[in-house]
Amino acid sequence: MTKISDKLYCVKLVDYTANPDLTFELLSSLESYFMSYEDRESGAMYLTAYSETPEGAAELKRKIEENMPFWSDAGAIFSDPEEFELAKEEWSEVWKKYFNIIHIADNLVIRPSWLEYNAQPGQAVVNIDPGMSFGTGQHATTAYCLKVLAQNAGKAEYKSVLDAGCGSGILAIAAKLLGYAPVTAYDYDPDCVTVTLENMQCNGLTGDDIEVFAADATTYDAPREFDFACVNILSPILCAHAPRIISWVRPDGLLALAGILSQDFEALSKTFTAAGAVELDRFTEKEWTSGLFRRVK
Repeated sequence: MTKISDKLYCVKLVDYTANPDLTFELLSSLESYFMSYEDRESGAMYLTAYSETPEGAAELKRKIEENMPFWSDAGAIFSDPEEFELAKEEWSEVWKKYFNIIHIADNLVIRPSWLEYNAQPGQAVVNIDPGMSFGTGQHATTAYCLKVLAQNAGKAEYKSVLDAGCGSGILAIAAKLLGYAPVTAYDYDPDCVTVTLENMQCNGLTGDDIEVFAADATTYDAPREFDFACVNILSPILCAHAPRIISWVRPDGLLALAGILSQDFEALSKTFTAAGAVELDRFTEKEWTSGLFRRVK
């Protein structure tokens, strides 16, 4: 049994600001050390601070909540803080506390590699190791793409999938396990290609199952028109290259667009509508909005 003296009392929060200098400046006022873990796909920074006592952790949480309105005015975007306990010997793996099994839909589950899960009949289970990943399914934009992939799996009109800006490869892997084929994935960052290949291996997949390579969305010309494309990249790139991105799918093909701040989504939707797509659906979670479009010409 773990003794009280062997425990740490932690406070965690997620920083979506994508400005480390601002985050450091704001958190330094708390006079507490924060351990950080970055999700490169979403730009989120997972932050954890600890205390030797539960009272110390509760006070830190109170200070964070007290400062939230001022941080928001400064342009910082943080999740609500949460408290948890941790055995001291587990401190080096504290980042695991941010990850749980995610039930995306009845037919799709995301499982961190160290957690046990018994799959139900007809359920695709994607194994992801967040320790080496740039995307885990937790971020709102990735989760939206996973949901629309799950919703359309098995439909005869949607077979081929393109994952543009693949990050960890989670969308491409999910697509393949859900029965889509062929599946193609690319990212601007060669490290993402390496991580995608590693995560494919964790799921028993090879290059014969998913074609993976490095490419730039601003210049990529698809060799074929896909039935479905998931594009989880920055809004300015999406808007600047809307006609090119729409050309990646066939007429009546689906286009899931994600990675968009809610304040930018309306303009993005108008841009894609003018370029030859129609908006079918949108979903907002906190400051992020994602949408599903259909190519009409």
